[in-house]
Amino acid sequence: MKRTKVIDALKSTEYGAEICVKGWVRSKRGSKGIFFIALNDGSTIKNIQIVGDESNFPEETVKRITTGACLSVVGKLVESPAAGQASEVQATTIEILGDCDNTYPLQKKGASWEFLRTVAHLRPRTNTFGAILRIRHNMAMAIHTYFHEHGYFYFHTPLITASDCEGAGNMFQVTTKNLYDLKKDENGKIIYDDDFFGEQTSLTVSGQLEGELGATALGAIYTFGPTFRAENSNTPRHLAEFWMIEPEVAFLDQEELMDLEEDFIKYCVRWALENCKDDLEFLNKMIDKTLIERLEGVLKEDFVRLPYTEGINILQEAIKNGKKFEFPCNWGDDLASEHERYLVEEHFKKPVIMTDYPTAIKSFYMKQNQATADGGSIGYRGCVAPGPTMQGTDVLFPSIGEIIGGSVREESYDKLMAEIERRGMDMTHLWWYLDTRKYGSCPHAGFGLGFERLILFVTGMQNIRDVIPFPRTPKNAEF
Repeated sequence: MKRTKVIDALKSTEYGAEICVKGWVRSKRGSKGIFFIALNDGSTIKNIQIVGDESNFPEETVKRITTGACLSVVGKLVESPAAGQASEVQATTIEILGDCDNTYPLQKKGASWEFLRTVAHLRPRTNTFGAILRIRHNMAMAIHTYFHEHGYFYFHTPLITASDCEGAGNMFQVTTKNLYDLKKDENGKIIYDDDFFGEQTSLTVSGQLEGELGATALGAIYTFGPTFRAENSNTPRHLAEFWMIEPEVAFLDQEELMDLEEDFIKYCVRWALENCKDDLEFLNKMIDKTLIERLEGVLKEDFVRLPYTEGINILQEAIKNGKKFEFPCNWGDDLASEHERYLVEEHFKKPVIMTDYPTAIKSFYMKQNQATADGGSIGYRGCVAPGPTMQGTDVLFPSIGEIIGGSVREESYDKLMAEIERRGMDMTHLWWYLDTRKYGSCPHAGFGLGFERLILFVTGMQNIRDVIPFPRTPKNAEF
C-alpha cells in the first residue's frame, strides 16, 4: 500500500479509509490491553496516534515497539475522541522496520542542548530540531523565491579561492601537499608550485567580490552558499562553517540598499509566519514565549535608520544615565553586540539600520562619504562625523545584534586604490577585482546575511550551534 505522510493523514477527513503510515515512535503507553503509539515521520511537528488491541498482535511485536523504533502501520483512519487531535489510526498490521533498544540516547525528555550536540546525528528526530530544520528549509525557499520574483540571478561563487575578501587572514587553507615534507625557499616560505592549484588557496570567507563581478554583468545577482571563517571564537554567535546570502546590485545607492535590506528581511519573516505556523507555535510554547509576537512586531514597524555617530551619542548618554556596558563605545569603536542590542531592544524597541561607520573599522571596498575640511565627513541625512566614514548599512535585530552587514561599494578605481595603499594591502590575487573599476565601472551596492543568524531570530533559539544540522566550531568537526 502506498504510504501516506503523517501531515496528510492528519488533514484527511476520509474516515473509514485504510491507510499506511510510516515513521518513528515518539512514545508508547498502554491501558487495559490497548496500546497508544505517537508516530512521527518528520513531515510535521504533530504526531499521529496509532491505537491497537494487544490481543491482535504477536506479543514479540508489541514488545519491539519502543521509543525510537521505526514502524510501518496499516490501519483505518478514524475520528479521534482525544482532545487536540482530529484523527487517529486503528492499526490492523504493524511491521517493525527498525528496532531501537534501550541504549537510544533520546529516551528521556528534557535533554540539555549541550548533550544534544554530542548526538547531532540523532537530534533532528527531536521535536525541537525537527521544527528548526523545517523552518530552515522554508527560509531557504523564501530567499530563493524573493530574489527570483525581484529579477535577481542566482550566481555561484567559488568555495576555493586565492584571495581574502575581508582581509582578516582567518582562512582555512586548502592543499594536497604532504604536510610532513613541505618544500620551502631560502627564506623559509612554503613553495606551492607542486600543490594542486600551484599557489596558496583557502576556503572562501565570502562570495562578495566575485558577486560584484556578476552584478556588473547581470545587473542584480545573489549568492547563497557555505562560507568558512577560521576564527577561534567560542561564542553562541559564531561558527567556522556557515551559510551566507549575498546580493549585489548595480546602480543601487545607499537609500535603495536600506530599502532592499528591510524589504528582504520582512519578506523572510512573513514567509515563516505564513508557512511554518505549527512549528513556530511549538517553539513559541517550548523555547521562547515572545517569539511570534517579536516576529509580528518586525512586520509592523519601519526600521530606524541611524547614523553611527548618532548611535554613539545615544549610547554615551545612556552611560551618563547609569547604563553599564562591558565594552567601551567611543566614536571609532566597533560596536559590541551589547551596544547594538541596547539600541534595538531598549532605546528604539524596533530594528535599526545603522549607517556611516568609521572607515577604519570597515572593509577596504566600501564607498567613503563626503569629506569635510577638518578631516571629518558628511554622511546619511547630513550627519556630520568627526572622522572619515563610509556608506555602511548594517541591520541590527533584537536578540541577535547585527544580522545584515552591507554597504555601497566604492566604484572609483583611484579612490579604491588609494584606500588599498593606505592599508598596505597586497592585491596580487585581486587584480581581476580591480579590473571592474577600470572597465565600465558603475555604482553598486550589496549586503551579506548570515543564514544561521536569520534562523536564530526566526526560531528563538539562543545558540547558533543549534540551528545548523552539524555545527563546525573550534575543536569540533564530528559527524
